[in-house]
Amino acid sequence: MTTNDIDTIEWVDFQRVLLVAGTVTRVEPFPEARKPAYRVWVDFGPYGEKKTSAQITALYAPEELVGRQIVGVINFPEKQIGPVRSQFLLTGFETEAGVVVTTLERPVPNGTRMS
Repeated sequence: MTTNDIDTIEWVDFQRVLLVAGTVTRVEPFPEARKPAYRVWVDFGPYGEKKTSAQITALYAPEELVGRQIVGVINFPEKQIGPVRSQFLLTGFETEAGVVVTTLERPVPNGTRMS
């Protein structure tokens, strides 16, 4: 794929996506999931604590994630995933080894919006 093959968007389109920093507060196994996953809770500061299901078990143990700052999309509609009501999308990059979670290289306040 080249840059000529990519659909372009306007700045206003990007501004509609709430990509914000948050700190992982809790991670638990999610044995009811069809594919291996965790239940993940994240503190997004002024946006509150939100939970999701994430298929990130291949590269991360729960204790490795707690305390890390991640990037989440917090303005998608909530989605029911088995018994879990997903309230945000934990962002990452799919690789052959598994999903690499998007993290911050230095701390920012929880709830800081990506720009």
